[in-house]
Amino acid sequence: MNSLIGMGVALVTPFKKDGSVDHQALVEIVEFNIQNGTDYLVISGTTGESVTITKQEKKNIVKTVINANAGRLPLVIGIGGNNTAAVVEELNSTDLSPFVAVLSVSPYYSKPTQEGIYQHFKCIAKACSIPVILYNVPGRTSKNMLPETTLRLAEDFENIIAVKEAGNNPEQYLALLQNKPSEFLIISGDDDLVLDVILKGGSGVISVIGQALVKEFSEMIHKGLKSQTQQAKNIEKRLMPLINLIFEENNPAGIKAVLQHLGLCNDIVRLPLVPASDKLKLKISQALKALNQSSNS
Repeated sequence: MNSLIGMGVALVTPFKKDGSVDHQALVEIVEFNIQNGTDYLVISGTTGESVTITKQEKKNIVKTVINANAGRLPLVIGIGGNNTAAVVEELNSTDLSPFVAVLSVSPYYSKPTQEGIYQHFKCIAKACSIPVILYNVPGRTSKNMLPETTLRLAEDFENIIAVKEAGNNPEQYLALLQNKPSEFLIISGDDDLVLDVILKGGSGVISVIGQALVKEFSEMIHKGLKSQTQQAKNIEKRLMPLINLIFEENNPAGIKAVLQHLGLCNDIVRLPLVPASDKLKLKISQALKALNQSSNS
């Protein structure tokens, strides 16, 4: 799946001041990413506030992104949850033909055993007509999908072709990279760790910050993939302060504050999330200014 090597971005869902989806802003974010070097787009992930988006809104968002993209970049759709039967039903009722893969989060809240996680994804793999990217994000699900479970799924199901690993755990990344099947992709979900993951054999990132700092972050990813280590690390050093800031309070409040600063969308998020605090917005503004100055020097 060469289309999933490089920088994917987990698109935000922009909202208007009345709380409705801002489809025009979404079109502008998609275009901004296409023009500046994103490799593929991910719709309806955590960063897209998928848990507070209605089914109809999701359909409309998907339609907007497909139309705006106009076939230019590969698309990935998020379809996951902790109700296995409901996930299977959504897979069966969704037209998956516009997408190169489904991104499916490990079950949250229920806290299944590793065998439960395996059986959940077994059902998804059997129901899904296109490739599946597993998504491990224990900070949100409260249950870590262990490398043994990920690798077991990779070995047992041909259409499970990658994992988006977002445990922020270098040792877990290493276990996956050392033991994975040759064609299986390890995609980082941690913007702060991705360069080291790539340099050790990872395939890229599904990024949050990438949709705002498209040129810079994409350049870092691709230099890493080409083993241009020092050049990539120089970019990472410049970007790291802002990467850390966007996750200081919650995601996607931080990245929406950056996108607002860039004039791409409002900073509005849906409850129970709240927008970034004024204190954080000031720090983000200062970090962006410093980044611009270093880019021009």
